[in-house]
Amino acid sequence: MEALGVSLSGLVTQIISFVILFALLYRLLYKPVLRMLDERSQKIKESLETAERVRDESAKSQGEMQQRLEEARTEGQQLIAQAREVAERYREEELGKARGEIQAERARAEATIQRERDAAIEVLRREFAGLAIDAAERVVERSLDEEVHRDIIEKTLEEGSRISRN
Repeated sequence: MEALGVSLSGLVTQIISFVILFALLYRLLYKPVLRMLDERSQKIKESLETAERVRDESAKSQGEMQQRLEEARTEGQQLIAQAREVAERYREEELGKARGEIQAERARAEATIQRERDAAIEVLRREFAGLAIDAAERVVERSLDEEVHRDIIEKTLEEGSRISRN
């Protein structure tokens, strides 16, 4: 081996040096690097678990938000239905009030017409009585007792109005 330039003592020294170097590197570099890689692996694993948990929570929150949105829609539709119902009741009440006012106005108008008709009939009776007395005076050509004739005419008119009502 010496012909190759390798000596046994040099080889043993190099092997011992290599083993010492290997032991030192193992102790000083390999273990810390392994520990660092293990820690990094653990951190990655924890990050993945956290990401999974966050994703699950996000999905759960999204589901809850969707449910709340549906509830809000339902509640909104109920509020709209209630508002329509209230508006319909209000419209019906206002129509009822308007109908009542129209009926009352019609009744007042009919009462006013009846009073005016009665007043007109009374005026016609008085005028007719006066005309009848004047006509009777002309026929008889003398003045008659106006009071007696009015009573006769009033009775006649009342009998005529009772006959016409029946």
